Parts: sequence; C-alpha cells; structure tokens
Amino acid sequence: MEETPQRFYLEGFEDYLRFERGLSSATAAAYTADLAQLVDFLQERRLDSPSAVQPSDLREFVYSLKSTGRAASSIRRKVSALRSYFGFLQAESIIDADPSELLEGPKAGRHLPTVLSAAEVDRLLASPEGSDPLAQRDRAMLELMYATGIRISEVVSLRMRDLEVDERLVRVRGKGSKERIVPFGYPALGVISDYLERGRPELARSRKGHPQSGPGALFLGRRGGSLTRKGAWQIIKRHAVRAGLQKRVTPHTLRHTFATHLLQGGADIAAVQEMLGHADISTTQIYTHLDRRYLSEVHRKHHPRA
Repeated sequence: MEETPQRFYLEGFEDYLRFERGLSSATAAAYTADLAQLVDFLQERRLDSPSAVQPSDLREFVYSLKSTGRAASSIRRKVSALRSYFGFLQAESIIDADPSELLEGPKAGRHLPTVLSAAEVDRLLASPEGSDPLAQRDRAMLELMYATGIRISEVVSLRMRDLEVDERLVRVRGKGSKERIVPFGYPALGVISDYLERGRPELARSRKGHPQSGPGALFLGRRGGSLTRKGAWQIIKRHAVRAGLQKRVTPHTLRHTFATHLLQGGADIAAVQEMLGHADISTTQIYTHLDRRYLSEVHRKHHPRA
C-alpha cells in the first residue's frame, strides 16, 4: 500500500476514535485500516483529498467490496468506519458536506448505546473528591457534560467567553462549525463557579512553557495548557473506575445518558435534537428506542400482570 498522505487526516481520526468515541486501540486501528483501504481506492481514481470525494465514489467503493465477496458484517464495519470518518472531518471543518450521509450498507440490527442510571450518574459525579484544582476541574467538566450532553471535542474547545454564567447557558460550536446554545442547571453552576473562582486560576498559573494553550480555554490541564481530548477521556475513564461503575463509560456515554434522561422526563424530542446539535431528527430518534426499552423494563418490574 502506498504511503497515505497526511491530508487524509487518518492519524487525527484514530485519535478521535480512541479519545472521543472511547474505542479500544485495536478497534480504532481496525477502523483506520478500513479507511486506509478507502484511501487507496480513492487514489486509484486520482482523488487526493477528502474534500474531492463525492457520494458516487463511496457507492462505488461499497460495490467493489461486494464484488470481491466480502462478508456483510465486514462491509457494515467498513461503512460504519467511513461514516465516522467523514463525520469527524465535518466536525473539524475539514469538509463542508458529508458525502457518506446517504450511504447504505448491508442491514443489521440497531445497536443501542450504553446509558447510565440516575444513581450511576450520581456516583460518577461524586467521584472527584477534594478541593485541589484538578478535582475542581474534573467535577466541573463531568457536571457540564452530563448537564448539556455536549461532545468531548466540544468540551475541550470551550473558551471562557462561551459561558454565560448568570443565564446558565453555554455556547457550543459543533459539527460543521454550527453554533448552538445549551442551558445547564444549578448543580453544574455551583461546581463551575467554584472551578472558575479557585481551580482554574491555580492551573492557569502553571501555564509557563505552554504558550500554545492561549489564556481563554475553559478547561486546563495540569500544566496550564488547554485540556486535550485525550486528557478529557482519561478523566472520565479514571472517575468511572473510581465510582465502581460496571458499565463501560466513554465520553459518548454521558451524551447518551443526557438525552435519554431528558426523554424519560418528558422532554420534547425536537428540543433534545436542538440541544444535541443533531442536523436530522432521525439521529435523535435512537433515544426514543432507549426510552421505550426503559418503559418496558419499568412495566415488567412493577406491573402485577407483566
């Protein structure tokens, strides 16, 4: 295989899979290998950047996989990989439109994401103990993620100016650089205010030697630089272990939990769509499946004739 050009951003995509999606190193590497196969296919057609890719190119790629006798499960994984890839590129503003949006692969059953119960959320949010700056930062970050459902890439991109503390609002720049306003509650306000008053100034004083961070980042690392996607993922993973959660908790788990808990509480799906930043309401509808499953479990457990 020819060396994959840097302009296809496969290294950044693999980091995204590991530190935002929370996939294992092996799974992320497998997805990236699938994308390297796509890149070879595109280069044979003299397409040398993702912005040049059209939906017809991706359909031809899938047809080529089918013609070689690939198993349906293998093709599904590759289609899933390239959808994730182009979603990543659009979120990073590398491409304007997603050419994989209407791409279809072999049908499979819908996978429902992991969701935490209210009690499990309480345990996770209570995990960061102490009054040191890092504990204050971790509490603020976890509370904000559960309170708003924002993606981990959006969390680490937040600037101080994006917070409207008095109104309990945060301005989020999501996929395709689209901006949305998301509210948060008083519990998040309390820990965020504590972090802004005490924790963040302490971390900012450690910024010496890290000029690349800029002074405006909301969440800072141990040395005062902007918190990275990898660093934020490690915080979530560490506190999930400390909280004794048996489920596999990733950054997306908090997002899924946010949406599901809203719907369980009676929220309108269109409002949830707006807060999540989904362009299409069909993406949000997976959470109605989760909600129906929850209702079925409640009925089975508590109804005398279930």
